[in-house]
Amino acid sequence: MKKFIIVSGNIGCGKSSLTDLLSKRLGWKPYYEVVENNPYLEDFYKDMKKWSFHLQVFFLSKRFNHHQEILKSPTSVVQDRSIYEDVDIFAKNLNLQGFMEDRDYDNYRELFNIMTQFLSPPDLVVYLQASVPTLLKRIALRGRDYEKTISEEYLNQLNILYEEWIENFNICPILNVPADDLDFVKSPEHLKLITNKILDKLQGVEKVVFD
Repeated sequence: MKKFIIVSGNIGCGKSSLTDLLSKRLGWKPYYEVVENNPYLEDFYKDMKKWSFHLQVFFLSKRFNHHQEILKSPTSVVQDRSIYEDVDIFAKNLNLQGFMEDRDYDNYRELFNIMTQFLSPPDLVVYLQASVPTLLKRIALRGRDYEKTISEEYLNQLNILYEEWIENFNICPILNVPADDLDFVKSPEHLKLITNKILDKLQGVEKVVFD
């Protein structure tokens, strides 16, 4: 039976890496976040107030298209970040910090609400829970120039919003993965553990935890 899971989490938590590794291990099709060919991302990090709305609408349209493609796909899929995260985390944070005006955020939220009415939910969200020191370390390791300006305060605020989002997200089951403790990139055993927990959750095991 076809499955659709989403890998969620803050900047630098390892979403893309886990998406790649899971897709290879399970033989599922990966869908990655549009980063490398994003025409707004570099400008956004230079001037968040000017480019925040443009960036969020770009992500919204790409994620909507990806979600539609995934629903039509006959094969199981693992997606790197979802359409559901931006509205209550990234766009909301930009609004709270004064980088996105209230009218733009309200417009964005209304657009999101209309678009998601046409989407069926995923089978599972895999939430990579990582502390700010871990995020900063992993961001530095991948060495993207435009990410050098990301502050500890910015990541901390996003973490707070992620925790609130996860607490209130109820359209599908969630698997919390302690990303500080599990190095699934370097450790095959950690990847195997996460994969098995995901499969347990997809098979209906209600309480799945990492010891």
